[in-house]
Amino acid sequence: MTAAPLPASVATHCARRWVLAGRVQGVGFRPFVYRLAHHCGLCGWVRNRSGHVEIFAQGDGASLEQFGHRLLSDAPPLAQPRVLSCEYASAQPLEQFSILPSAECAPAHIHLAPDYFTCADCLAELHDPGDRRYRYPFINCTQCGPRYTVICRLPYDRSNTTLAGFALCAQCRAEYQNPLNRRFHAEPLACPACGPQLSFKTAADETVTGAAALAACVAALREGKIVAVKGVGGYHLMCDARNDDAVLRLRTTKPRPHKPLAVMFPMHGADGLDAVREAAQLDAIAAQLLRDPMRPIVLVTKRSAANLSTHIAPGLDEIGTLLPYSPLHHLLLEDFGAPLVATSANVSGEPVLTNNSDAQTRLAHVADAFLHHDRPIQRPADDAVFRVIAGQPRPLRLGRGCAPLELELPFELSRPVLATGGHSKNTVALAWHNRVVISPHIGDLGTPRGLEVFEQVIEDMQALYGVRAEKILCDAHPDYAGTRWARRWNRRSGLSLTQVWHHHAHASGVAGEFPAIKNWLVFTWDGVGLGEDGTLWGGEALLGGAGHWRRAASIRPFHLPGGEKSAREPWRSALALCWESNQVWLNGPMEDTALLQHAWQRRINAPQTSAVGRLFDAAAALLGLVQNASFEGQGPMTLEAISSAGAQPVALPLQRNAQGLWHTDWAPLVPLLLDEHIPVVERASIFHASLAHALLQQARVLRDEHGVNDVGLSGGVFQNCILTEHALQLLQDDGFAVHLPRRVPCNDGGLSYGQIIEAAQR
Repeated sequence: MTAAPLPASVATHCARRWVLAGRVQGVGFRPFVYRLAHHCGLCGWVRNRSGHVEIFAQGDGASLEQFGHRLLSDAPPLAQPRVLSCEYASAQPLEQFSILPSAECAPAHIHLAPDYFTCADCLAELHDPGDRRYRYPFINCTQCGPRYTVICRLPYDRSNTTLAGFALCAQCRAEYQNPLNRRFHAEPLACPACGPQLSFKTAADETVTGAAALAACVAALREGKIVAVKGVGGYHLMCDARNDDAVLRLRTTKPRPHKPLAVMFPMHGADGLDAVREAAQLDAIAAQLLRDPMRPIVLVTKRSAANLSTHIAPGLDEIGTLLPYSPLHHLLLEDFGAPLVATSANVSGEPVLTNNSDAQTRLAHVADAFLHHDRPIQRPADDAVFRVIAGQPRPLRLGRGCAPLELELPFELSRPVLATGGHSKNTVALAWHNRVVISPHIGDLGTPRGLEVFEQVIEDMQALYGVRAEKILCDAHPDYAGTRWARRWNRRSGLSLTQVWHHHAHASGVAGEFPAIKNWLVFTWDGVGLGEDGTLWGGEALLGGAGHWRRAASIRPFHLPGGEKSAREPWRSALALCWESNQVWLNGPMEDTALLQHAWQRRINAPQTSAVGRLFDAAAALLGLVQNASFEGQGPMTLEAISSAGAQPVALPLQRNAQGLWHTDWAPLVPLLLDEHIPVVERASIFHASLAHALLQQARVLRDEHGVNDVGLSGGVFQNCILTEHALQLLQDDGFAVHLPRRVPCNDGGLSYGQIIEAAQR
């Protein structure tokens, strides 16, 4: 938006006033405006005001036109400005352009920045022997460095960050105060003379600091040791990704017997991806995603000849890859010269550890040594995880670099709302007016530290944005930790509490990303979530839209022997399918299951479910792939890894029950999965194809009945590339318009956003 061209009668010199919103604070926008005004020969001023940037500029009309255009076209890479207003103004007696002190800030207008990767200018200085910040692991400027993890409170000034205890030296102070310097008001500004420092501590409590600490860390890694390395948003456990013994020892001591480990690669080649390409197959989308400023973990297909330990991702054909994103990581990977395992340093699914002493204590059984630094981390931010599905990057986990994630709501809220999300893969969301902010991944709320960080993030988000929630949303499951917390909050505060059905939140999450669509058919396939009828849903087709979903189709229900135990013991789901369909599993569990079957027949601790995620578990067990899972999703992930597209499906009957609900019967899959005359790979592929065709069959019958043509896919099952891409192609070939989440995870990490959308539209 720019002002209309001046009429010819207007004097040559004139003035204009702009107000810009969006991400314009903490990203070097004011010094950019200052430099641009000087370049255009304009007088005036720029200042922060209530989360916006206000600009007054005067000069000749052509220069003002150029200035107004370049405010957007030449904005700093991390800025995301938008023009709220641009008006003609009266000239002022000014002789230069200046940066004024910030006006009083209304926190609710703040746009809190995530943590950024190291920019090209800082990397050049990092590697320049003549620069005073040569090889300094905490180099940063207004275009890079930590934000979310160092901000204690707003406004975003150095005194309100975890750098407050580091007094700037004279040289840094001069840079900080110079509007023409790219470090003007770079709040995490530091150098070797005045900033944070490294320290390396061994198990024997020997300590070295500074450059020697980094050298000692590299030496330890080369010796095959495991080192806990403090980064931007928390600690990584790192070891040589080529060393079988080191990787196996990490798995044994953490313990993490099977869950895949992320690998950080040194940057080589023209685009920095040569080392990644030696280990993995990269298409253009994955390559671009790896180099994106958020620097996420990207799941890509590994090469059979990759020079990596086979224990990085056992049983899987993909590895999680990422590039260095902090100056410390750049130095570490360059000096080591080879890929390093970089897995979150946490315990039992808890949020990543951030405190030096906590890491030292709680990781002593895993790490041989610790690379600490003394810049405090205010709150954890784990690495974001993405996967390319159907030709687009899809977030599987929001984290450092992309969260807090701010989205614009397709409506205006009457009062601020807090959504507490789900029990696992937890995120929380705060929404007010037409804004919603989604937190980074918190994780499993079933641990004390998980709940502690959950409560901290809720309090921090409200404090940082200056918004106090007047309504709270939670999942309808009474035993979720977030639900119990919300009820306690409701009793203490007396403010309203709304429970949102799990799969309604999944459906509303995808609907919220495509607000122009009003009439939906959304397939919500996942592990389990409490349904409106009191059973465990997970294979639903919902009609309608946010706030008014109606269950129209599902998967034939079955009863889970042992209830919640089935999530980590896929053999239980396999037995359930066999018992329900009168099939005999000759190679089933070795232990006596007669007592379990007796309890199952009497429906003792055998809840009913329609979860497609449990069907995947059962298939993995029946094929002999995974009987007991050491992490959530191990069975489905292993099943996908051996499958391929293009298999001929088994026809699954679709019938309407007495309540008018369409049911797909999975029973024909059981004899297929048990048929050992068919290769395991073929059976796994047929399983995927059959479910994709079953989804199409449900979509067709519901389109015929209700005229709906827009299909959404949401829920953790749709993290599966083979199933999702096959179903999408079938639907598109049949004339459906298909929509998958793009900004928010389709798994439970997106529930908090979906809860906001769902509750607001009721």
